[in-house]
Amino acid sequence: MKKDLIRIDLNKNSKLAFYLKHLFISLSPSSFYNVDSFLKNNLSRYDKEYIYKRVNYYNKIESNFQIDSSLYSIKEFKKKAPKKTYYFDLLKYLKYFDENLKISYLFGDITEVPKTPTVLKSRPISVDNKNSILMKLNSVRHFIFVSDNINFEDKIDKLVWRGKSYKAHRTEFLKKFYNNELCNVGQTNTKGDLSVPWQKEKLSISEQLKYKFILAIEGNDVASNLKWAMSSNSLVFMTKPKYETWFMEGLLKPNFHYVLLKDDYSDLEQKIEYFSKNISHAKEIIQNAHNFVDQFKDEQRELLISLLVLKKYFEKSNQLSV
Repeated sequence: MKKDLIRIDLNKNSKLAFYLKHLFISLSPSSFYNVDSFLKNNLSRYDKEYIYKRVNYYNKIESNFQIDSSLYSIKEFKKKAPKKTYYFDLLKYLKYFDENLKISYLFGDITEVPKTPTVLKSRPISVDNKNSILMKLNSVRHFIFVSDNINFEDKIDKLVWRGKSYKAHRTEFLKKFYNNELCNVGQTNTKGDLSVPWQKEKLSISEQLKYKFILAIEGNDVASNLKWAMSSNSLVFMTKPKYETWFMEGLLKPNFHYVLLKDDYSDLEQKIEYFSKNISHAKEIIQNAHNFVDQFKDEQRELLISLLVLKKYFEKSNQLSV
């Protein structure tokens, strides 16, 4: 009996490495972490205008508010919150603050705006989303960047996508294009009806990088492949995003950072054919995407912005003095 091979995608973040690193952080003494000292030693090294522009994008609260007394303190959060990737991502920032401070948070794919200011991973892109305070959560899955050594012009002239399809809009797309000669797209579901013709084998990130065009299609919230796709030498195709995360999807400009598709994908074939011929235009958009991605690669600056987002939350909730 032939054994199944274990396929390791070297472009994905290692969950084992993530948990080991963050377990070390969680067990290290709190005396190693102090938000005031960190800000004092690092803020002057960066462009403050840029820093605070991002802080105020993630945390749009401008008026003081009263927190619910039933909220967990940081000390209680450490004991009671489920020990998942979201927990460890948030904990590494909370370690810098007093353990008696209280915080409202939601883990998971959040697609609605909470009634009170709350820290979370994702929010709707809208003018009225100020109660949704974005932090870089579930980073091991969502924040993947790649080193792509294949030139755009040397890639396959097709659009590629693989992923779970438990949402109607994904299934409708696959029904239309699973057997299209310009596409290599399919679902990789593990439950439900697996006999549909668009159920296909998984493709690693490395295998998908061989294609000129990568589809980013939102699932429960954002498209989880968007970050690595925009860091590649392939061209990202997507409809206008409805949700955003720490990646600030709401600031992406259509036909500048990615190729905008109609919601019914009726222009997909025409745009594949156009960008297959217009190489210089495609590479211009790819370079704009790279420039956008680059701002997230300075880990020290990302930590600085994250701490300022939380500091603003604690100040606006009257728990810290300005």
